[in-house]
Formats: sequence, structure tokens, C-alpha cells
Amino acid sequence: MTLNHKRNTMKQILSFLLICSSFFSCSKNNASQELKVLQFNIWQEGTVVPGGYEAIISQIIQSDADFVTLSEVRNYNNTRFCDRIIESLKDSGYTYYSFYSYDSGLISRYPIIDSTVVFPPQNDEGSAYRALIDMNGQEVALYTCHLDYRHCTYYDIYGYSGVTWEKREPLLDLDSILTDNRLSKRDDAMAAIIKMAEEDRAKNRLVFIGGDYNEPSHLDWTEETKDLYSHQGLVIPWTVSSMLEKANYIDAYRELYPSAVTHPGFTFPSANSYVDLSQLLWAEESDERERVDFIHYTPNSQLKLQEVIIWGPQESIHTSQIVIEKSLDTFRKAPGIWPTDHKGVLATFIYTQK
Repeated sequence: MTLNHKRNTMKQILSFLLICSSFFSCSKNNASQELKVLQFNIWQEGTVVPGGYEAIISQIIQSDADFVTLSEVRNYNNTRFCDRIIESLKDSGYTYYSFYSYDSGLISRYPIIDSTVVFPPQNDEGSAYRALIDMNGQEVALYTCHLDYRHCTYYDIYGYSGVTWEKREPLLDLDSILTDNRLSKRDDAMAAIIKMAEEDRAKNRLVFIGGDYNEPSHLDWTEETKDLYSHQGLVIPWTVSSMLEKANYIDAYRELYPSAVTHPGFTFPSANSYVDLSQLLWAEESDERERVDFIHYTPNSQLKLQEVIIWGPQESIHTSQIVIEKSLDTFRKAPGIWPTDHKGVLATFIYTQK
């Protein structure tokens, strides 16, 4: 074999290796995809804010979310809100799927195989639904919930009734706080979700829970925060979040930002310049800012949390004043009208196929 022949052979081998390297690199990239989940309380279907419905559409489109869990679906005027929003998104060039629901709802960029009522809405005591979704061959169980807003006991701690929102003496005894909190139907709804999701987890489905829980997290009422945010020196094991932690669900926001001091992640009440300030107040003399909108998910070797942000304005309501948050939280939203008194939570994951 001549020297030139050897050189040509080596060049051919190197070219082949480069092609193979490129092929496997592309295959690896093609096996991974970005997956976004948005929790979005839409404040009575956007009807409170002028132009609110159109703003909901805009915010969903700009979030680029694959799955959206919705709170305060009301089906006003005998309309089916989820059908209507699907059509509006289609008119804007975006394909989503949904099904009929009330109080809470969801939309998915991927086809829905099946839907289930997990906790039926009754007497405005909350609701929960489940969609089984086919995401390019991977099954996803997406749960949406809007939990009972009554016996909202953290307001009793502030000095306001969590049922009527009238002023009262602050409730500061821990046993009394937890007893009152359990009078709501929030625990019942979350227990139903956790129970139904056992089968999903056993079948290696990706499981997400999004919702307005109407209750803070025990990860936020800690020793580090007991003298902040009108917490009255209390450390409280709030039950819904504690149930989820015990069942091995991950709080997406606290997974990336474990400190509730540097990253409080408040989602309510959001400032909104499109309505009168009085419409945003529940406890006028307190710091009522709380993180009540959540995304939880189950650990899965194919799923990695990349980013989680507050989808909404940086301004909040504090003692009847609009304040700009000085925390390290990341705020982002689409330009234009903000349609709600809540802020959303947007989590970005990387999903890798096996």
C-alpha cells in the first residue's frame, strides 16, 4: 500500500467517523424536547378586566406552554369555555385540545386520550380533573385543580375571616389554625388526585398537577419567614403541600428556589392597572401576598426541570398599595393587558425519550 493510499484511507475513515458523530449527535438532540407547563388563574374567564378574554389568549400564546392548567372556568352565558378558547387559539394558528369542565380546566398541545372528573365541583367547594395525553408516544397524566377558597385560614392569621373576609382578632394558636384549615374541602380534593395518580405513576406516565390551591405551602411558612409577610411569628405545616410532599411530589418552584426569603414566588394578589384597586383587596391592612398557584410533578428519570418563573407582572398588592417586588424572582409576561388578579407559574422541563 502506497503512502498516498494510506493517507486517502485515513481521510475516508475520519470522514466516516465525523458523519457518525454528527448522526448520533442529531439523534440525541431529536430524542430530547422542551416541555412547558403553565398554571393560570384566569379570574372569572377574564370577564373582570376589559379585554381580558383576548388577553388570556395572548398570554397563553406568548408563554409557549404545552400544557395549561386553568382556574376559574365558569362557562358564562351557557358557553363551554374550553371549547371557546380552543377555537380562539385555532383562529390564531395554534392547535390545542381540551374537554368540558367547570371551575378548573386545562388545554394541551398534544391529543387527549381520556378525561376524568377527579373531584366534582359542588357548592363552589373546588374541583379537579385529569387528562390522559399522548405526547408523541409518551403518556402524560395532567391534573388541574381549583381548590376550595373558603376556610382560607391564612387570612384568619392576618386578622380577617377566611370565610367572610371581615376583620377579626388574628388566629394565632397552631392547633386552631390547622383545625379550621381542615374544614375546607382542599384536603379531600388533593387526596382524590393523589389516589387517582397512583395508577399513572405505576405505568411510568409523566404526572403533573397544576392549580390555584387557595392555601400556602409549608415550604413558605418556615423559621426563616415567620417574622415576614404578616406570618405573625408562625411556622405552619399547611396540609395540601404536606400531603403532596409525603406522596413524593416535587414543588417545581421550590425545587429550583428553596428559599422563600430570596424567592417568595408570590402569585396573589397581583397588581392590575386595568381595574380599580378596590377589586384586588381582600385584607386591606395586611401583607396578604402568598404563593397559592403551584405546579407539582413526580420524579422521573426522563424529566429534568430547567426553569421556573412567575408569569405575570412584577407588581403586587401590599397593605392596599401597589408595590414592585424586590425579590430575586424572575417575572415575565406578554406585553399588553394583564387579565387577572393572580400571577401564573411557568415551568420548563427537558423530556428525554428512552
